[in-house]
Parts: sequence; structure tokens; C-alpha cells
Amino acid sequence: MAKKAMIEREKKRQKLVEKYAAKRAELKEIANDESKPMEERFKARLKLAKLPRNSAPTRLHNRCQLTGRPHAYYRKLKVSRIALRELASNGKAPGMVKSSW
Repeated sequence: MAKKAMIEREKKRQKLVEKYAAKRAELKEIANDESKPMEERFKARLKLAKLPRNSAPTRLHNRCQLTGRPHAYYRKLKVSRIALRELASNGKAPGMVKSSW
């Protein structure tokens, strides 16, 4: 189980990303538009830099929904390998068969 603080920090980052997504996209549009004057593009870059650092989507990290584990994460299922194995053992993950050889 991951630390509660780490899970909460990740939730906080997710909220910030959602809150600033539109503003960030708008500023990036201006900054990357080559038809606009250089000064205007530069001002857009400065405004973009002033936004909170945690509002950037690259700061997010995938975590298991059940345990908060950051490694060995299956994107489709949104759980870690350990949680998936536990679910499969309990018969809660349909279609999973325990292998033996």
C-alpha cells in the first residue's frame, strides 16, 4: 500500500491538470502560432511558465486504483500486477485462469 500522502498528492495534481487544461492549451496555441508576432508569442510563453508546475499533464503518474502502487501498472485495467493477481485469485477478474506447468 502506497503512502496516503502520495495518493492524495496525485489526486491534487489531477485536479490542477483539469483546472488549467483549457488555459494551458490556449497559451500553447498562441506560443506555437508562427503567424503571430514574436513579442506576443514570447508573452504567451511567459504566462505559460507562470502557471503552477503541477498543472502540467506530464507531472501525473499512473497509480493503481486499489493500492496506489506506481510501478507495474496495467493501463487498461488501472490496477497493478499484484492487485490484478489478487483479484484473479479471488475470481473477481473474469477470464483470468491460473497457470500451471
